Parts: sequence; structure tokens; C-alpha cells
Amino acid sequence: MEDFVRGCKKGIPIALGYFPVSFSFGVLVVSSGLPVGLATLISLTNLTSSGQFAGVSLMLAQASYLEMAMTLLLINARYFLMSLSLSQKIDKTMSTLQRMIVSFGITDETFSVASLAKDTLTFRYMLGFIFVPILGWTSGTLAGEVFMNFLPVAVQNAMGIALYGMFLAIIVPASSSSKPILEVVIVSGIFSMIFYYIPLFHILSSGMQLIVSTLIGAVYGTIRYPRNEEQVI
Repeated sequence: MEDFVRGCKKGIPIALGYFPVSFSFGVLVVSSGLPVGLATLISLTNLTSSGQFAGVSLMLAQASYLEMAMTLLLINARYFLMSLSLSQKIDKTMSTLQRMIVSFGITDETFSVASLAKDTLTFRYMLGFIFVPILGWTSGTLAGEVFMNFLPVAVQNAMGIALYGMFLAIIVPASSSSKPILEVVIVSGIFSMIFYYIPLFHILSSGMQLIVSTLIGAVYGTIRYPRNEEQVI
């Protein structure tokens, strides 16, 4: 129980940071005309901020299940590497089921904090550590759905830019500190505009345009900046 409580305490700052972002997600979903309760269900079962915003945008664009699955796979692929890296620090006696439970709570923030821990990460510690952020993220979404109707109309309309703000918050810091990432973002953006403005490519749905643009950017980055075997992931 001591490990669980210690993990909960570590997760409190992350939960507090999640609340306003997930609040905007709840408001965005309800203001988009989707059923009340859907946003909370999505947050409770996904826990992936950028993936959730992208998923909702694809739902509103009436994208197919395949397009949605491929897009979210690309957006969330980084979690594979995070989980692989974190697996080196967890208690080796963790069962497969326990590892699956812990992996559900791996996000950019929880990974960053957990990877800095000096001690072995036990299951009880990780359970408490991911429980509080999940609670913060889900409760924030629920609050956004519940209080959306009490917000001024101007504020409700402004929440519609939350999707773009989320993506900018992810892209800008990474691009400003890494030339390869900046080039990948630019290449992906250029092809996205090409697909959008040139009628020839209008046979592709918006979801498929996003997928193809992202893949082209990723391929460019792989060819332009190959990773040496000596480099650590």
C-alpha cells in the first residue's frame, strides 16, 4: 500500500496539468453535436490527448473506421517505444496482465516522470502513479461536458480551436529544438496542402489525406536523417 500511495503522490502534478486540457476536450465534443457522455467514455478508455482530438475530428469528418485506425496508430506509435524503454525499469516479476494494465497509463508525461525514477518500478507504485492522472484526465473531460452549457457562448465557440491548439502545443516545441522534426513537419504540411487544394487528389478522403501526408513526412525523415546503430532510442 505504501508503494501505491507513493505512486499516487507522484501522479498528482500530472493530473492537475491534464484537467484543463481534458476539460476543453469535453467541451469540444459536446459543442460539436456529439452525444453527452461520449467524451468521458473516450477519455476513460483511451488516455491519449492528441489521439482523442484527432479521432473526434475524423468522426466529425465522417472518416471510415480504417482511416481512423490508421491515423491513431500513426499518432500513438511513439507509445510502443516508450513502453519498450520503460520495460527495462519495471519489476521483472510483473505478470503479463500487470504489464498490460501499466501500459494503458503510459503517456508522454507519465513516461517522462517514470523514466527518471532511480528505483525499480513496482506494480503497486505504477498502479497508483497512472491511477491519479487517469482520474484527472477523465474527471476533466466529464467536467467539460457537464459545465459546457454554463459557459458563455463566446467561450464555447472559442473551444473549437482547442484541437488546433493541442497540435500546435505538440509540434512547435519539438520543431523548435530539432531540425529533423521541423523538416518532417514542413514536408507533411506541404503534402497536406497539395492534397487539399489540388482537385486531382480530392478522391482521397480527409482522413486518408492525413495518413498519406504523415507517412510521406515519416519516410522523408527516415531517409534524410537515418539513425545509426550506435544511437540509443
